[in-house]
Amino acid sequence: MTRRQLAWHAAWFGGVVVLTVTGGEVISHLSGSSNAAPAGSADLRFVQVSDSHIGFQGPANMDVAGTFAAALSQVNSLGFRPDFVMHSGDMTHLSTPAQFDQVKQMLSQLRTDRIFTVPGEHDSIGDNGRAYRQAFGKNTLGDGWYSFDTHGVHFIALVNTLHLEQLGHLGKDQIDFVRKDIAGLSSDTPIVIFSHIPLFAMYPKWGWGTNDAVQVLSMLRRFSSVTCLNGHVHQLFTKTEGNITFHSAAPTCYPFPKPGHGPAPTPQVLPAGRLKDALGIRTVNYRQGSHALAVKDEKLA
Repeated sequence: MTRRQLAWHAAWFGGVVVLTVTGGEVISHLSGSSNAAPAGSADLRFVQVSDSHIGFQGPANMDVAGTFAAALSQVNSLGFRPDFVMHSGDMTHLSTPAQFDQVKQMLSQLRTDRIFTVPGEHDSIGDNGRAYRQAFGKNTLGDGWYSFDTHGVHFIALVNTLHLEQLGHLGKDQIDFVRKDIAGLSSDTPIVIFSHIPLFAMYPKWGWGTNDAVQVLSMLRRFSSVTCLNGHVHQLFTKTEGNITFHSAAPTCYPFPKPGHGPAPTPQVLPAGRLKDALGIRTVNYRQGSHALAVKDEKLA
């Protein structure tokens, strides 16, 4: 599948799919196929987990702490030590100090050198994100945004879950931060953006988009490779627009319906024994000198 075909193939991936880039072309593989990227070939390997919703109680998942613990155990069993793990938001369900403490203790069990986070809207209920920043916002700017570099890749972690109306929102200060942050970067620098709510208009009727993201995305058009990783929508989704590829992650708590399938994005109760099929983790590999990153989604074991 070529990059152009992928642009037309914005699809929900129900299983494990690997995207690699060879000679500037995005190529998809089924996980485990002979064409997949070798497990030990990348210089940088990190993991994304998302939407643990610790504190949720309901029939869609009667043990969100248990499925989150299973996801973290799966990370620790990957066969390599990730350079870092990113939680892309909605760590908690109601932003209570006890829920943040529980998440922090569980994340501390990960075998990795660093843990990064971005907040979801459930991590800022009632206090505009203050409890989140107290727990996870050390060394961040503004409402909790930041950037860092490793292995030749520039990472930007954005906060688009505060000041919400219907859609996610970045705000002038954060957009100015991105403008200054990338000003001195070479156009060959791979860029990875983390946010909770998608930066593209996935389904605005349900709030699945960011109303001022176009101002940031327009600044990223000069880079050869931009990868945006988000949570929030509780399902796998991939979309390519020019040089920018968007990947929504599976949750570790419960699935939402596909856009428009029902009146609202509410927790879905699956048949007995099927919940783990909708949950998962994501590994991302990058070899220095390559054009882009390889993204692999795995169901919860």
